[in-house]
Amino acid sequence: MGKARVDSTTHIARRMYELWEPICLVTYFADECNEELAALGHRTYWDGYFASRAAPLGRVPAEVVHAAFYSFADGEAARHIPSAWETIPPEASLAARERGSAASLRRILGDELAKSPGLVRAADLLTVAATSAPTEGRVMYAGMRTVAVPSDPVARLWHSATMLREHRGDGHIAALVGARIGGTQAHVLSALDMGIHPPQSFGRIHHLPNKRLAAVMNDLRERGLIDADDHFTDAGRETKQRIETLTDELAAAPYDCLTPAELDELITELEPITARLVATGSQ
Repeated sequence: MGKARVDSTTHIARRMYELWEPICLVTYFADECNEELAALGHRTYWDGYFASRAAPLGRVPAEVVHAAFYSFADGEAARHIPSAWETIPPEASLAARERGSAASLRRILGDELAKSPGLVRAADLLTVAATSAPTEGRVMYAGMRTVAVPSDPVARLWHSATMLREHRGDGHIAALVGARIGGTQAHVLSALDMGIHPPQSFGRIHHLPNKRLAAVMNDLRERGLIDADDHFTDAGRETKQRIETLTDELAAAPYDCLTPAELDELITELEPITARLVATGSQ
């Protein structure tokens, strides 16, 4: 593959990620999804998160969920799986996640956008892309591909964006594994990339035992990815950028099925939707 082609595909994958990610984030930032999951009987946010996100995989053990999610510390999945499914079927949690997420989108977007022809067209094109990529090596994406695509345009938009998010996430994990960066280490590098210092204060890892965090930081220092003051080294920045570039390359396949005109149309229709969601923080 020539450099021009790589640059083009990574640009498209990154641009699409910027456009559909705010659609997915309503699941985690807005209230409706959590309320739907709580109404089922899930006791905590994380019970609902693990139960609903892992549901497309079926009733797999915690070890499988831990491997597929990748970014959680040892034992975190086991605190929720399979106990979160003992009285609430995975299918019910999955349906609640969809209902709540679609409700959030309708509230945030308002009738003008939520019922617009542009949203319907965006949902249709995004679904074409989201259902076109190979599933080999994509565990979470393959799981989502087994779930029926909703007929409602708003729900379909969320569902397809979420399929693409899991597809990209699977590729990101492959890039991390190839770079020998574990899930907790990835959070440290992301924190530094976002300007968070000390990186141990990052919300995704600050609750971990000090001994566990110290081991992670020591390993990154020994590999020359961070310095003694827990800042990026040049090698650390290069590693982080190499992972992100490969993630973009691996995320490009879904969009190959769209013509340039369709891709331009999809971007045009998504832009006002994304702008509204970004303005509210997807809440």
